[in-house]
Amino acid sequence: MDEGNKALGNGKTGRAFRDLPDEEIEALVHSLHSLNEGELGIDMLVACGERAIGPLRRFLLQGKPSGIFVPRQRAVKALAELGAKQVLLDYLAFDEQIADPVAALGEEAVKNTAARALGAWHTEDVYQALLRTLRRRRLRGVIEALGEFPGRSEAVPELVAALEDDFCRSSAEDVLRNLGETAHFAFIDAARTPNPSGARETPSSRSRRRAALRLLESLRLLVEDWRKLAALLHDRDPEIAARAAAIALNLADRRNQELAVKRMIEVLPAADWLLQGEIQGWLETHREAALSGINQEIERRQAASAYVRAADRVLRLLLAIRRKRDS
Repeated sequence: MDEGNKALGNGKTGRAFRDLPDEEIEALVHSLHSLNEGELGIDMLVACGERAIGPLRRFLLQGKPSGIFVPRQRAVKALAELGAKQVLLDYLAFDEQIADPVAALGEEAVKNTAARALGAWHTEDVYQALLRTLRRRRLRGVIEALGEFPGRSEAVPELVAALEDDFCRSSAEDVLRNLGETAHFAFIDAARTPNPSGARETPSSRSRRRAALRLLESLRLLVEDWRKLAALLHDRDPEIAARAAAIALNLADRRNQELAVKRMIEVLPAADWLLQGEIQGWLETHREAALSGINQEIERRQAASAYVRAADRVLRLLLAIRRKRDS
């Protein structure tokens, strides 16, 4: 809060706000709807002290959800500044069914704001409330708030499951990455477990397994870990196979390293440009192990017609890797 706003809580001005009649405090709560005065309304309500908590609680728990959700977010911010942890916990636990999809989406934004605000309290009741909420529904704000509790692993299964959600994946990855070794074996299990099966795996399951492999790349893995992941070299998903191959290049024996290079080259045509760039980096890092396979593939592709070679992006990439080695 800047110096002008701090004045609201100090001296005569602060006492004046704390002595406001109830109806004027209600009017300040209503001002949260104002485009021009809503943010100032937060500061004025905070200056009112504890007497503003009751009206703000009614506004949040009894008010009508809407696609225009900023006023309710403002109420959450005011309650957080007033230290009204219990009100925010009660709100987070309140799970109203909202038929209007626009209003439901707006209320989700308010829930996220409340969860992030609760992350400032590093207490057991807050952690358990966030965990219960995440078990009911996946919310980015809840995931980010759980990240404020370093070293707590109880949420790992729910966080791993959230890797399937396009909206929550990046937040879940950030929290899981910070947990590191605590989630080591959960990442391996997630990478190895397609849902419902390999032949009929859902796109969200593939996203979870790719994310788990990305997270494993940030850990110090052992040969035993590679053995558990070895079957993924043959996965039908290009990214999963490529990331398993990258782990093999670091940990496997020479025969499996050569197989890993072969699989990386095989999936290159189906890989997007970002994955192609990563594969190029992996092959360059392990040039000695990769050179034989690269040369064989270059020779095979150079046997094609000049027209085919001119359009062969994989050939150009492999030639670039070999040139970099030679230079």
